[in-house]
Amino acid sequence: MAEPTRDELEAQLAAMQAQIAALETQLNAQTDTTISTGDRGVGTETVTDSQVVTGDDNRVVQTHTYIETLNQIIERADSTDPASLRHAYLAHLYQQVGTLTLLGIDRGAANRQRPQLRLDAIYTALLTEESAEEMGEFAAAPQRIRNVAKRKPLAAVAQLNRHRQLVLLGEPGGGKSTFVNFVALCMAGELLQEATGAPSPASLTQLTMPLPTTDGEDKKDAIQQPWEHGPLLPVRVILRDFAARGLPPVEAPATAAQLWDFCCAEWSRAGLTDCHELLRKELLERGGIFLLDGLDEVPEADQRRQQLVGVIEAAAGLFRRCRFLVTSRTYAYQQQAWRLNGFATTLLAPLTDGQIRTFVDQWYGYNWYGYNRDQRQLTDDDAQGRAALLKHAIFASDRLRALAERPLLLTLMASLHAWHGGTLPDRREQLYEEAVDLLLDRWEQSRWTRRADGSYVIEQPGLAEYLKVERDELLAVLSRLAYTVHAAQPADETQVANLAEAELISGLLAVSRNANANPLLLVDYLSERAGLLVSHGVGLYSFPHRTFQEYLAARHLTGIEFYPDTLAEMSRTDLNRWREVALLAGAKAGRGAPAALWSLIDALCYRPPAQREDGLAESCGVLLAVQALVEADEQIANVAALGPRYGEKVDRLRDGLRYLLRRRDLPALERARGGRFLAKLGDPRPEVLTVEAMELCWVPAGAFVMGDGKERYHHEALTYDYWISHYPVTNAQFAQFVQADGYHNADYWPEAI
Repeated sequence: MAEPTRDELEAQLAAMQAQIAALETQLNAQTDTTISTGDRGVGTETVTDSQVVTGDDNRVVQTHTYIETLNQIIERADSTDPASLRHAYLAHLYQQVGTLTLLGIDRGAANRQRPQLRLDAIYTALLTEESAEEMGEFAAAPQRIRNVAKRKPLAAVAQLNRHRQLVLLGEPGGGKSTFVNFVALCMAGELLQEATGAPSPASLTQLTMPLPTTDGEDKKDAIQQPWEHGPLLPVRVILRDFAARGLPPVEAPATAAQLWDFCCAEWSRAGLTDCHELLRKELLERGGIFLLDGLDEVPEADQRRQQLVGVIEAAAGLFRRCRFLVTSRTYAYQQQAWRLNGFATTLLAPLTDGQIRTFVDQWYGYNWYGYNRDQRQLTDDDAQGRAALLKHAIFASDRLRALAERPLLLTLMASLHAWHGGTLPDRREQLYEEAVDLLLDRWEQSRWTRRADGSYVIEQPGLAEYLKVERDELLAVLSRLAYTVHAAQPADETQVANLAEAELISGLLAVSRNANANPLLLVDYLSERAGLLVSHGVGLYSFPHRTFQEYLAARHLTGIEFYPDTLAEMSRTDLNRWREVALLAGAKAGRGAPAALWSLIDALCYRPPAQREDGLAESCGVLLAVQALVEADEQIANVAALGPRYGEKVDRLRDGLRYLLRRRDLPALERARGGRFLAKLGDPRPEVLTVEAMELCWVPAGAFVMGDGKERYHHEALTYDYWISHYPVTNAQFAQFVQADGYHNADYWPEAI
């Protein structure tokens, strides 16, 4: 019999790891433990801080906690057995999506002193902006529709349950990829559980767990999230990888076969070549779920994103029994050319108080006493106390509470609170700075090996130590590379925010003062240690999350000679690409010197509307300039306290906002954002501040266009003329109504009723 290949062994190992995880859960759930021993055996449970003597040869093991594992020789399964092939695929996917890369912030995990962070242990159910009422579930209950304050947002799982084809939108770090991974994990876990009979830590039970309550406490009568389709065979695709390795030439037509061929190639790399036809047959005949992550990370140049849209639509047409979930950043999906036909859309909502509390409790529950008990640093009571302190810190500060609405930032906050031991910053730019600082710490740590004689020797020095460079020099290289890949991403369909190993090594060697620095050793170093760069195969790396890439790019741009002009010009002409970079750059610059932030604001909005060309770029610059000001430190953003020196600048921003609100070529979401910013700066328009100046539009009787898209039609039922306000009633106008005792004045109500 031929020896198994490395890929085949890795596939078998992944399957066994999934079984081990399930069996560990089953073992931990046992309450009555029976211990069987052989002749002259001694039965015991956990032995702590003692010596264990076993066998006639008196084997002595000094332990903190002693566990002896009995390894059973498992014969290699027939590679053509459908059940074995399916099991191998599911186990591979389960292991692939079951851990969180952001565990890198834990210094212990960096040196493999702690196990990886399990996604199922800390995942918190996500909500969307739509409510059940808005989806039409309560059409027969008008009193609930009137009571807007009591609307309950729908869970992301509920949206996935409702729509066969769904696009899940969200802000950067909003939890889109985590949701994709958790759905894949639970589907794979449920199917493995059905096949083996062993309970899985992640299954449909975990996927449909009740939503967190406001206080984060469990409720006995809580209702499970809806899922009516049973366990589905999951297929997870990172779209940026597909764009880099799977899309055909630009001139080639888009087909479903291109997506399937890419999936097969990825599975073959994992040693799952024999699974292809089996999986295809099940997806076509029984169905499954395609989880396509990161539509917005595919480059726009050369029509690649439109080409990808065609591939997805073709795949949805071919695999008609399958469900499809696609994720994208909100603003990237606004353009009509990138919309997926037949796909519903929903927007992830910010985390609620209950979700935040639940996450913090689960984070400390897992990280401090949910695993690795022999090395825990806190007692159970201490861990619960730490969780209470973090929750208090978050909810005692409006800024921290606002940051915690985004899952990525909440995770970073929890990481800093648990492992760094310092105070939590109240601005996301500072939060990223401290997170990057922690990630660099791991590269600074040397690895030591203990010899047989008890002495220690350095196995691998820290990266900066090896290169003989300062920490800031190392960070400068990474920041420049982050800017490079971020700037090139729209134009280079082969890289897709990936960083070539050669470019990375070249950048590090360029600053190295170690004449004997070996590029091959650098490759080993980077591949063995997780950190600010994550390996994506042979010769390719990327930053662990797009937000880190954007932060480091911002750090680079604030230090170059042509700041802020270069950044301002790029941001005006490509708002979606550079928005977050500009905001982080402004926050970083403003923290060091307020004048540096104002220089960016001036560069983004340097002339009043009357002197501008009628270009979209000018309005984008205004929008970004005001957002940078609004997000700045309170002393900088307090317009009333700025004084006459900045009065002209603020007036220019106000005028720019008033101008862009009337632009039809600016997406509605951006105009709405501009309206909110105008309110923060002080809206000068009397037509939205007073009832007397309210603008009304006359609507004559007759036919009118109603609905949008496919639902657009001419309505004939309007038999009377009427007036309608140009804008919805504002808070300022409604305040006048309340002050005039409008609720109790009977004269106001007959016509309204």
